[in-house]
Amino acid sequence: MLPRLHVIVIGPGLGRDPLMQETCARVITEARAQNMPFVLDADGLYLAQTRPDLVRGYKQCILTPNVVEFGRLAKAMDVTIPPDGSPADPSICAQLSRAFGGVVIVQKGAVDYISNGTQTLTSDLEGGCKRSGGQGDTLTGSLATLLAYRKAYLDGIWQTEGDLGEAELLMLAAFGGSAITRECSRLAFRERGRSLQASDLTEMVPVAFENLIGEKSKL
Repeated sequence: MLPRLHVIVIGPGLGRDPLMQETCARVITEARAQNMPFVLDADGLYLAQTRPDLVRGYKQCILTPNVVEFGRLAKAMDVTIPPDGSPADPSICAQLSRAFGGVVIVQKGAVDYISNGTQTLTSDLEGGCKRSGGQGDTLTGSLATLLAYRKAYLDGIWQTEGDLGEAELLMLAAFGGSAITRECSRLAFRERGRSLQASDLTEMVPVAFENLIGEKSKL
């Protein structure tokens, strides 16, 4: 089945049942063997926390921790969080990435930090004023889509100048996923206000994509 896929997302709705976690560990191992990119979120991050060798050093991997998950990953990898307990420092995101051998980390927060250990980007586009559980699924879906576009670019499916490398494209995909999610949040909050739910962001994906990236025919 894996050869038919372009990208894998592991985590949303997964749970921590030992059998399911072990199955996903085997999927990650096989994905690495096939050089397939994957995104870990939610309970998928528990695998990175408890079995870091599954992702260590794999440059086709993106981790998407929130503040609590980031703290757990940092503790597992012996990365020190400041005494005030806040990891909202881009240098700490970079440290955690290096501890994992250079995997890309999207540290979600009021400002998103994106790092591969050597380069760190800041995604600070305006978002909504309400955070609803499950909004991270918009991020993982956006990341997976842009990673699939990345593969198409690298495979030469589109006519391009072909001057972007794998690492640069991975960081661009990570930044793009963050930006689209923040724009979805802004648009959904403008329409729904305090009644916003995570599912409201999904409806905003086409508009957010158009606002930030646009379609080729309109460029």
